[in-house]
Amino acid sequence: MSQEFDFEKALKLLQNGQPLTGKDGILTPLIKQLTEAALSAELDSHLANDITPNRRNGKSSKTIKSSSGSFELDAPRDRNGSFEPQLIKKNQTTLNDEIEQKILSMYALGMSYKDISQHIEEIYAFRLSPATLTAITDKIIPELRLWQQRPLESLYPFVWMDAIHYKVKEDGVYHSKAVYTVLALNLAGKKEVLGLYLSENEGAHFWLSVLTDLQNRGLNDILIACVDGLVGFPEAINTIYPQTEVQLCVIHQIRHSIKYVASKHHKAFMSDLKLVYKAVSREAAID
Repeated sequence: MSQEFDFEKALKLLQNGQPLTGKDGILTPLIKQLTEAALSAELDSHLANDITPNRRNGKSSKTIKSSSGSFELDAPRDRNGSFEPQLIKKNQTTLNDEIEQKILSMYALGMSYKDISQHIEEIYAFRLSPATLTAITDKIIPELRLWQQRPLESLYPFVWMDAIHYKVKEDGVYHSKAVYTVLALNLAGKKEVLGLYLSENEGAHFWLSVLTDLQNRGLNDILIACVDGLVGFPEAINTIYPQTEVQLCVIHQIRHSIKYVASKHHKAFMSDLKLVYKAVSREAAID
């Protein structure tokens, strides 16, 4: 899931407010992985029920646009050309935002088999047979579990922790969900999404359970944890990682500061503020 990572570039993007989702978002590889797994299960079901001789015949690639960024989708093909995928149709190039949010929420810990199955049914809007939906669920769940439970490195120099808030449709009603997201920079200079955790809202107590899970998966130390200004968050981090330096995220500080500035002065304010948060020392920032 990780890829070559330019730390200076990433830090600049984070300081400028690039979210975890959005254009070229870092969660895009997860969207790609689960979408491809679902299409593979669709084809398996199609081949199992095809009355004519048929088999897999490689893959075709196309660019799919989503709110988490564009990605190259490797869609499976059958030899007869009779397979018509439903999640991403043959001529479709855009992923529905609601489907994307459901995929991300499925990666989050705490979802039962029933919850995941229900998400998949809602994604497909009951266009598939129960047997096909079950096949897709059974294909996706091992992918989810392997990713959720994979061992972590013992040390990460930088870890960013924040919650993404979504409106997710369940049983025909939209509910607000917080997806706790842990992004890290590893010793090889690559970025990793260490975990996604689902809750009704954001709170320091739940972050404590997130940190405990990271520790149980092998993460023994974090040099610098970058977080927002959530009350009790630094204390929760130091409970599990007492040697970790906690740093407030620059973009959150900027957002809090700019609330007190008239809109007509935003540009000048941001220009002056940049000299402060890019200063090499406190003395330089004061000057």
